[in-house]
Amino acid sequence: MYRFLLTPRWWGINIFVLLSIPFCIFMGSWQLGRFEDRVQDHRTAAEQVSEAAREAPRPLAEMLPVTKATSGRLVTASGRYGKQLLVPGRELDGRQGFYVLTLLRTDSGEALPVVRGWLPGTAEAAKAPAAPRGEVTVTGALQASETPGDNGVSAQGGLPAGQTGAISAASLVNLVPYDVYDAWVTLTEGDSGMKAVPAAAPPDTGLDLKAFQNLGYTAEWFAFVGFVIFMWFRLLRREVEFARDAALGLVPDEEPATADAGAK
Repeated sequence: MYRFLLTPRWWGINIFVLLSIPFCIFMGSWQLGRFEDRVQDHRTAAEQVSEAAREAPRPLAEMLPVTKATSGRLVTASGRYGKQLLVPGRELDGRQGFYVLTLLRTDSGEALPVVRGWLPGTAEAAKAPAAPRGEVTVTGALQASETPGDNGVSAQGGLPAGQTGAISAASLVNLVPYDVYDAWVTLTEGDSGMKAVPAAAPPDTGLDLKAFQNLGYTAEWFAFVGFVIFMWFRLLRREVEFARDAALGLVPDEEPATADAGAK
């Protein structure tokens, strides 16, 4: 009854099933590993931000470029404040508001974007306190340049003059007449009564949509394993039932009908 399993058609079906199952299991395990790595990175990043707050700040030049290891670390930089910009659409403690971003012109000739604080409401230049004059030394958490559209960063264009949607060298280079560091700093204490903006976790370490996509892909790959096995048993059962019917003579024989039609 099971001789049909040795036919070329079923050889092809069986080989496909035997190859598909381990492949799906491998891909599901790989996606699960990616999700677990994200979870671990998230925990490590949270611990790193907590530890960084207790460490002594280090000079900015020693912590560049920004990496997962240096993101969130406290740094110091000296210079004079220059152009001031507003970053609208930023949420803090469940409230909508905006960042006050001021460029600190350092002795190196490059400007360091410094988020001096957060204010509630719509972004208006009149609300933002003026930056201190003269030589200043700032202390804050080092942050990587933002990417529009990621982690809540606005990708909106056409903002009013004096505003920027993302804090990055690419976004600021056309707004200021000097070179900009590919990094930024958020002050540990808000300036001029503004609320300090907490440091964010390093890029690609949070439990964001991409992380849960990996978990969703894991479920899909393991679901494929079940689907392949289900379809194989369904085909096998149908073939067995057909073979039994044929053995009992329950399968209609088309040959007599064809012969009768030819005789007519």
